[in-house]
Amino acid sequence: MSMELHRCFRCGWCKLPSDFVDYNCPSYAKFRFESFSPGGRLWLIRAWLNGELTWSENFAKILFSCVACKNCAEQCKMRFKDEIVDWITSAKSSAIEKGLAPPKVRDFLENIAKHGNPWGLPRAQRASWLDLNKFEGEGDLLYIGCECAYEERGQKMAKNVIELFKVAGLSFGTLGNEEECDGNEAYMLGELGLFQELASKNTQKFKELGVKKVITISPHAFNAMKKYPDRDFEVLHFTQLLLELIQKGKLKLSELDLTVTYHDPCFLGRHNGIYSEPRKILKSIPGLKLVEMKRNKENSFCCGGGSGNFVFDLLSGSESPARLRVREALNTGAEILAVACPICKAMFEDAVKDEGSDLEVKDIAEILLSSTKML
Repeated sequence: MSMELHRCFRCGWCKLPSDFVDYNCPSYAKFRFESFSPGGRLWLIRAWLNGELTWSENFAKILFSCVACKNCAEQCKMRFKDEIVDWITSAKSSAIEKGLAPPKVRDFLENIAKHGNPWGLPRAQRASWLDLNKFEGEGDLLYIGCECAYEERGQKMAKNVIELFKVAGLSFGTLGNEEECDGNEAYMLGELGLFQELASKNTQKFKELGVKKVITISPHAFNAMKKYPDRDFEVLHFTQLLLELIQKGKLKLSELDLTVTYHDPCFLGRHNGIYSEPRKILKSIPGLKLVEMKRNKENSFCCGGGSGNFVFDLLSGSESPARLRVREALNTGAEILAVACPICKAMFEDAVKDEGSDLEVKDIAEILLSSTKML
């Protein structure tokens, strides 16, 4: 890999959006040191692999503060652009294999391996709050995911999605406490063995139950399942299905006098190219005005929660990516920041409190549900 990394000559485009106006790499935007930019990070990785740099706490922070938002791959002008995130993930993998991962990263991964979630909470709590029939071979499987199963704000988001599916008359169920972690963060942190183990467990479970279609709430789960080898089921993000239900007339919408701006989650947008469906949902609500932030779609600025940072948060502080993004949302004049990811929702709700702002953070399902209830 060392020779491959030599192909990057640190032109620096990777840390910018396409108009070159802002810094779009979350860790660079936070620390403003070249070593935290993709190019700087790659050259440090190369020096480490060649024995020119010894492992240190600071190098570990530089490596694991990459949230895999994929802005670098989007903006790089070289033919190796699609390999950049893989190179950084591979370096994380090498660090983990050598037992060098920071304690917070090590605990995050061990909790997933032992307890099936990054917080180390009991498996029995995974669906204890959920009042819904288990999947028994009929209809679609709703995959709740760790962020919605164990985090209060994620649970609220899941309940909104579930209520909308019920309103639309959809046949669906969940796996309850038998659900396993999707493994996306294990993959992005370089623990590929754990990812493969989780992928195998989930694929086998789905096969045994006759699952044909999986609906994910988190874009991270959507991204992980897209990578599962030997996948023989369809996987959709919930916004894709909601738009389909609206277009089929299964959800009747009434007027909402709101001004909303939408944040593109990295693992739905840049990683999987889904930009239009969430916007079409919002635009289908009569009276709702959708305004765009300066950085949107391929140029969207990450919330900073990817690759496990929603738990160990190496990018926290007054200039955290989430707080910078909240300020950008406020500049649009919107009263609501709409999200389609439970991690983004939690990151932004914390950032809004820290900023002392009255901006509301709502998931798309919550906004849509309000519109259906106005009838």
